[in-house]
Order: sequence, then C-alpha cells, then structure tokens
Amino acid sequence: MRLLDGFDLALDTFSERVHRVDDDRWDTETPCAAWSVRDLVNHLTSEHLWAPWLLRGATLAEVGDRFDGDVLGDDPVAAWDGAAAGSRAAFHASGALDTPVQTSGGPTPAEEYLSQMALDLAVHGWDLARGIEVDDRIDPGVADLLLGYAEEKSAAWQNLGIFDPPVPVPDSAPPQDRLIAVLGRRP
Repeated sequence: MRLLDGFDLALDTFSERVHRVDDDRWDTETPCAAWSVRDLVNHLTSEHLWAPWLLRGATLAEVGDRFDGDVLGDDPVAAWDGAAAGSRAAFHASGALDTPVQTSGGPTPAEEYLSQMALDLAVHGWDLARGIEVDDRIDPGVADLLLGYAEEKSAAWQNLGIFDPPVPVPDSAPPQDRLIAVLGRRP
C-alpha cells in the first residue's frame, strides 16, 4: 500500500467515526487521558487545517495562532469535514510531497509529515472509536504500513511526551494491536 493511500483510508475511517458521534457523546472520555471526544476531534481538525498551509510552503509564523483553541465551533462535524477536505486536496496536489514543510521540529520532508498525519489519523481514529463505543478496527493494510514507522519513532516521541510508554503485547499479535501498543494504548 502506498503511504498516500494509507492516509486516505485512515482519513476516511476517522471521518466516518466523526459522523457517528451522537450529540450527547462529545464530552465522553477517550483513551487519551486528557481528551474528550470533542478535544480529540478538535486536535485532528486543527492539524488538518494546518496541512494546506504547510504544504504550500507557509512557515509556522505565517500560520500563527489562527488554528489555536476551539476550531470546531457549533458544528464539529462540518468543521472536521472542511478541514479533512482541505487536507486531502493539499496532500494530493501536484508536487505536494516534493518539498519539505515547516513543522515544530524544523524543516521536515513532506513524506515524513504525511506519515505523521496518517499515523495520527489511524491511532486517534482508534481512540475516537473507543470513546464513542463503535468498531475500533484500523484497516489491516494501514496498520501494517504504519507499524514499522511507529516502532522506529516511538522512543523519540515518548521523550517528547507525545505518547505513553509501549504496552507489552506478543510479537504474534496482529499489526493493529502492536501499533496501538507501541503508542502506549491497551489493545
């Protein structure tokens, strides 16, 4: 599976789950200890609002704080849909993956940025599913695609406080369980 295809599948899955959030579930807890369902969707929406800017070459200073705080407003689903559509179009634009983007970690290859975004969609899609109590499956091809990347990066991310320490699972566990576990979640 190509990385862009994995991103698209993870984006579609996350979107489908956002559309399944009932009005009374936005304040429900997720496996991300500090985030409710709304907080989690807000986080992803903000990230995807940034993507078109960064992929066009904007600096962090140029984007500024425009996507800080509550970006969901009164219609979280519509806010997510708009951000997701803009992000998808930006990643699919001709030449989008050819030029490094500015991130908080400095200049980052666009393919690395795409990997980060795909991983965030897949793992937070699992978190969202758990929060709203729906099927939490990650597409097996997506899980397999992202597992090696997550294993390679997880120690550095833990040092930054981005993810909890890995949860032990057998080497024979399916890729989804190993992916979730390496990022500090209990499958």
